[in-house]
Amino acid sequence: MRSGEMWRLLSRFNSFRRTHVILQHLRMSKHTDAAEVLLERKGCAGVITLNRPKLLNTLTVGMIRQIYTQLKKWEQDPETFLIIIKGAGGKAFCAGGDIRAISEIGNKNQKILQDFFREEYMLNNYIASYRKPYVALIHGITMGGGVGVSVHGQFRVATEKSLFAMPETAIGLFPDVGGGYFLPRLQGKLGYFLGLTGFRLKGRDVYTAGIATHFVDSEKLDTLEEDLSALKAPSSENVADVLETYHTKSKIDRDKSFILEEHMDKINSCFSANTVEQIIENLRQDGSSFALEQLKVINKMSPTSLKITLRQLMEGSSKTLQEVLTMEYRLSQSCMRGHDFYEGVRAPPQYIVVYSSLWIPLVVACGMPPQRGLTSSAMSAPRIRTNETLDHL
Repeated sequence: MRSGEMWRLLSRFNSFRRTHVILQHLRMSKHTDAAEVLLERKGCAGVITLNRPKLLNTLTVGMIRQIYTQLKKWEQDPETFLIIIKGAGGKAFCAGGDIRAISEIGNKNQKILQDFFREEYMLNNYIASYRKPYVALIHGITMGGGVGVSVHGQFRVATEKSLFAMPETAIGLFPDVGGGYFLPRLQGKLGYFLGLTGFRLKGRDVYTAGIATHFVDSEKLDTLEEDLSALKAPSSENVADVLETYHTKSKIDRDKSFILEEHMDKINSCFSANTVEQIIENLRQDGSSFALEQLKVINKMSPTSLKITLRQLMEGSSKTLQEVLTMEYRLSQSCMRGHDFYEGVRAPPQYIVVYSSLWIPLVVACGMPPQRGLTSSAMSAPRIRTNETLDHL
């Protein structure tokens, strides 16, 4: 077969595959399989189980809609006193949104992209203002959208198997789902460091950093859920007492120092700059092995994403969550009109872990490969269209 014919066949196959993914996502948007998210009452608790373990419980717009609708019902239900949200499978709480499907849709259907981000952010905002205790069991991988449906809740329970990261700058996006609100409110410049580098926190470090409110041994999670569900008309204080009891009894890594403790002075110094260029220069001038390692990571991220992220965090530090989510929605739509996000998801196979139809960029010390086609002229943040707003926020 001639090379020209081969390329034509490959082109037709890729076109078919893209169409298939888009149609699949459209079907999910309207008729999400109920098995993808389990919603049930257990005693006094409404329990949400993200049920896509083979895809690390990644979120679709259909799942987001089901969760939002059920939370509304439970908030009005006099027999439901608290919410518990968890992930199925033991490997992940939620690894984020289904970025493969989102990237495949791309410019083919802007309406779906708008719906996904708007409704995801509306859910994040609703969780933050929920009038009943909300307990997120962030056991396993918790990234991106998984952070959004947990970190804004009243209680977040980490285990020794928790893995937290906001790796969006590696794929041409930014740490959204309210990252502009909670990241700059972490100690010192820790949130800026996490948002720009995608650094992973594990186990008790997720609690020490302030992402989680409690730490519980993973083998105790089932018992914890039973004890919470068995409470009689519990208040937030009653829920907090149960969580504190389990937290106090946990001895795993209790005496272990925070993984970034010895580097916090460097982080606070280097990441206090108001520009990405100055942060890079600060890391160079520091010259320590830690600083140079972070410099390698940052240099392999999307330059546009780094610019957007730094400004997002700086502005978000003085905004309300609702204001931040509105800003992030506008930014998300600007990113969807660009090319960095689609290029980031199409990274070379050696940098990608494949889970069925989902590609999850590895957030490792070496970072991601350089984004192709980026020049210094792409370093400025995209313009925001003023008519893009979050309905009902």
